[in-house]
Amino acid sequence: MRLDAAIAGATLRLSPVSNSARLDAEILLGKAIDMPRSYLFAHPEDELDPLTLARFETMLARRLDGEPIAYIAGTREFWSHELLVSPATLVPRPETELLVDLALQKIPRDAAWQILDLGTGSGAIAIAVASERPLCEVTATDLSADALAIAAENIRQTELANVSCVVGDWIAPVQGRRFNIIVSNPPYVNDDDEALLKLRHEPRTALAAGADGLNALRVLAVDCASILAPGGWLLLEHGALQAAAVADLLRDAGWTDIACHNDLAGRPRVTVACRDDT
Repeated sequence: MRLDAAIAGATLRLSPVSNSARLDAEILLGKAIDMPRSYLFAHPEDELDPLTLARFETMLARRLDGEPIAYIAGTREFWSHELLVSPATLVPRPETELLVDLALQKIPRDAAWQILDLGTGSGAIAIAVASERPLCEVTATDLSADALAIAAENIRQTELANVSCVVGDWIAPVQGRRFNIIVSNPPYVNDDDEALLKLRHEPRTALAAGADGLNALRVLAVDCASILAPGGWLLLEHGALQAAAVADLLRDAGWTDIACHNDLAGRPRVTVACRDDT
């Protein structure tokens, strides 16, 4: 079977389960033949041998079952970095780049600040911030040792010397330290949300957070003040329908200058808050 025929056939089969069927087909075929997508365009007439075709079919079956393309390919791009991902980590989403952008707006380019990424997963946020602010020291935490192993390998591959990983539950492993900026993309999906069915291949503990999806956000709103330097900022990603609830949590915990920012789709996505100098 020719490469172009394989792509056309796979695109047709993937269309019912993917909004990017052709792209998925190209990524998977490139992975199967161990070549970049550009090779597919330059050599559409190449024939697939039976072993490679079987490998491609195995990948297609996984995608047809709803497994994220990033897990099958093993990588995902975030903030121009090609990152390793696995079922131990969430797949980094484009909307999370808003969290990075807002953090960078708060951090002067010449600042040598202490930055904390809580629940880092693949390390995407920590790596993005560290790469843009090389004078800062970025600490990335996660409760999952398996997730932190992925993050550590991503840090190694990006050759960043200003990021470190530590395992533990939210702020527990960094008690006693002080940070200028804390960022987090915590779990915020309701336990009974039907969306979890579509996300069944991703770690549930990184997605679901109680009956209202606010359990992790409640903890962060209360606990982060104890490790944030006066005048420091907390930035939290949350669900599109949770902005008002998150603002209430932060206000009740004594935070000030609370503001929510919309993602590129116009949905409330990241709330920022300040720790009063007093």
